Amino acid sequence: MSATDLSRLRPMTCEQSHLTRPDGSASLHQGNTSVLVAVYGPGEVKMNKEIIDKSTVEVMYKPKTGLPGCAEKFQERILRNTCETIIATTLHPRTSIDIIIQEMQNSGSLLACCINAACLALMDAAVSMKCLVAAVTCVIDSEGEKILDPTDKQESEAIASFVFAFDNRDFNVITVHSKGSYTNEQLQSCLVTCREASVSIFQFYRDLVTKMVEKNL
Repeated sequence: MSATDLSRLRPMTCEQSHLTRPDGSASLHQGNTSVLVAVYGPGEVKMNKEIIDKSTVEVMYKPKTGLPGCAEKFQERILRNTCETIIATTLHPRTSIDIIIQEMQNSGSLLACCINAACLALMDAAVSMKCLVAAVTCVIDSEGEKILDPTDKQESEAIASFVFAFDNRDFNVITVHSKGSYTNEQLQSCLVTCREASVSIFQFYRDLVTKMVEKNL
């Protein structure tokens, strides 16, 4: 992979309304990483989870094989917090919005792919949102170089990794997840790089909606 390739996002493809039973769904591929998301709601909520002034957002993350462990549960919490931030929950009090995220293939940058797929599935379900969200992964390799949208091999060899999620209005940070050892300068540098890369993801969203509207005309 050339130095130029390291500063680019892997190709993205998406199919919405792939499933018939949910209110919305999205199958997203970022490179060889693939995630399938289904959204149900707003709908009936269990009495013990009912919130009087807003909807309850439930996220269930399912790994490719086996049962979810501690790492998957932590990732599930990040996904739930991100979705709660972008959904206009006060418009649907005493309801439930359920988001099911199924990992199909993890070839790197899985968390970012899950966030992007969840956003696309919420759009497909016509759930009211305050903004859209785009997530980008960036890692620092052993030589101190930045790699955007890394593969699983690049992630495993990195000394630090970051996932940033941005809104589409002012490109403010909604979610940050980091691990490893890094300096503040490296953090800020990766933040700038990921923010610039998020522009192309939002453009991907727009192109997807445009094609869907043209198809239905």
